[in-house]
Amino acid sequence: MGGMIQGGGSGRHSFGHAKRRPPMADINVTPFVDVMLVLLVIFMVTAPLLTVGVEVDLPKTKAKAIAGSDEPLAVSIDREGLVYVQDTQMELDQVVPRLQAISNNNPEVRIFVRGDANVDYGAVMQVMGTLNAAGFSRVALITTQQHATPKISKKK
Repeated sequence: MGGMIQGGGSGRHSFGHAKRRPPMADINVTPFVDVMLVLLVIFMVTAPLLTVGVEVDLPKTKAKAIAGSDEPLAVSIDREGLVYVQDTQMELDQVVPRLQAISNNNPEVRIFVRGDANVDYGAVMQVMGTLNAAGFSRVALITTQQHATPKISKKK
């Protein structure tokens, strides 16, 4: 007969000639992608914790958390009334130019104001008024979540 298929029908050999595959030059990137995704998740979780280094004792409220996906800027007022942008101390008249430089003059950037629970209310309002007068419209106050305290019944 004409041509006979040899090699046991495995499909690798045809008509008696063994075809040889060249060595594979591709790198398996799946483990690399897995490691990068794990690192991405770790950095996404820890980055917000590392953004502000000013020690502030935040007041407690029962308000819900603000939902947002953009990276906020933080303006903090510590217990002595000193003002910080992120973790850099500065005078109040320097805050607006600094925020404008950081945000590329974007008035829609989210700004979180963190006031110490022991700082004068007027100091926090002065910072918020300065930010509002400069055109920043997305200014929010930051507090910590107040935990419900169990009611203690008095027995007589």
